[in-house]
Amino acid sequence: MLTQSLKNKVSTLWDKFWSGGISNPLNAIEQITYLLFMKQLDETDKRKLSNADFLGEKYISIFSGEYYPPGVDDKDPKNAVDKETLRWSYWTKMPGEEMLLHVQSRVFPFIRQLEDGNSFFTKHMANATFLIPSGRMLTEATKTIDDIYNELEKENRFIDAQGDFYEYLLDELRSSGKNGQFRTPTHVIELIVELVQPQLGHRIADPASGTAGFLLGAYKYLITQFTSDRYKQPDDNGFIRGTLADKLVDDNAKKMLNEATFFGFDIDPTMIRIGLMNLMMHGITKPQIDYKDTLSKNYNEDNAYDIVMANPPFTGSIDKGDLNETFSLATTKSELLFVERIYKMLRMGGTAGVVVPQGVLFSSSKAFKDVRKILLDKCELKAVISMPSGVFKPYAGVATAILIFTKGGETKNVWFYEMQSDGRSLDDKRSELKSPDGGRDFGDLHKIIDAYKKRNPKKESDRTHQYFFVSKKEIEENEYDLSLNKYQKDVDKEIIFEEPKNILQRLKTNEQTILLDITELDSYIK
Repeated sequence: MLTQSLKNKVSTLWDKFWSGGISNPLNAIEQITYLLFMKQLDETDKRKLSNADFLGEKYISIFSGEYYPPGVDDKDPKNAVDKETLRWSYWTKMPGEEMLLHVQSRVFPFIRQLEDGNSFFTKHMANATFLIPSGRMLTEATKTIDDIYNELEKENRFIDAQGDFYEYLLDELRSSGKNGQFRTPTHVIELIVELVQPQLGHRIADPASGTAGFLLGAYKYLITQFTSDRYKQPDDNGFIRGTLADKLVDDNAKKMLNEATFFGFDIDPTMIRIGLMNLMMHGITKPQIDYKDTLSKNYNEDNAYDIVMANPPFTGSIDKGDLNETFSLATTKSELLFVERIYKMLRMGGTAGVVVPQGVLFSSSKAFKDVRKILLDKCELKAVISMPSGVFKPYAGVATAILIFTKGGETKNVWFYEMQSDGRSLDDKRSELKSPDGGRDFGDLHKIIDAYKKRNPKKESDRTHQYFFVSKKEIEENEYDLSLNKYQKDVDKEIIFEEPKNILQRLKTNEQTILLDITELDSYIK
């Protein structure tokens, strides 16, 4: 929802890093994230100082006092640095090369060792590396970020405008082919969030969180519930969203939302920092995303979460020696282990929405069958939504499905839906589709949500339709097969062929038109 001017500035920011020699897109987004964190530290500290002054309260700035950079004698007062010089608003006024040296040797080491409450971001800055190579590049990047913030502050929705800016930055990473295989498309996330319906008070987790897209999707959904209708509007995917949260007035509820609602885990330190910044830019003050291999022996948070949403890694096998010993599945395949991990993470009555490759639904191997037994025998498997193979292009062409299940419920019937379109072309470009009136065509996205909420096993038994129910008993009789094709019936359609004489006449007409065009072109050449 950014203005074109802001989008242009984001493109400019990308160009600064490309032209400055940081050609790896993941390195570029990481360095931009560090700069944004430095900018936010300064802005947040100034706001806290101002609020404390207004209320007559005491606040000790993180930029008060002195700092000894690493490698200097901390017994010699001459080596001390005034922390005020570590503020973004101070050092961005320095000449280029002096600024670069100051940030490399003083500012960056300072923010890496910050102990700002229980901030996960500062914790995960410990192994960060500053890669910006020149003073000119740093000067241009900081100036562009200041320009972006100045324009964002002109809007009435500063916090969510900041979030839109960072999301657009990440989306540029994916949509322009700069690299982005680690991002689940936003419209798929929003679809899953609408199906699992998180509520305030729920603990919401993603065991392979990446850029924190699912956690952010849940946050937006929750905020919308506390936003008056006059402040809501459709987003780019046609989902009604509000960001003001004007009806969320209870301080305890706010604290719960910010500090005890969203939990993410990942094994990539860069993704952790990007995910944390993504949530922070949207106004979540203390997001909790941590370095954890949720399939390993070191992770045992069972029965801990009300909602789990994930698009875990599809491929690869885990070293058997590292696997958590509590897994019941005799496999090292990550796509199966993550399904069991998600089941274990859920509290009784908790609900999950997870993307799996369609092979999980029908493969006859014992481990695949065993994971389907968990879903049907130990959960209420509510829905299996088959998606077209192009949904994750250009990074993966595998056909996928969404599973919606509640731990501890009883499966009587499973609802199947065949998604034919997600509102985008299924080629590598993934272009947005248009409806006949020129507006957006959202494909099956909103149809799925509407049909899911109205689903009725007594009425939806026609297997020739796009969605229908299948009894658990029938699924058991079919070796626990959950593939839609196993149960859907084809409709025989009468094919009406055109009269041969009409086809010949059209061919003759086309041939005459082509000959005329060739004659005209020939005359121009002569």
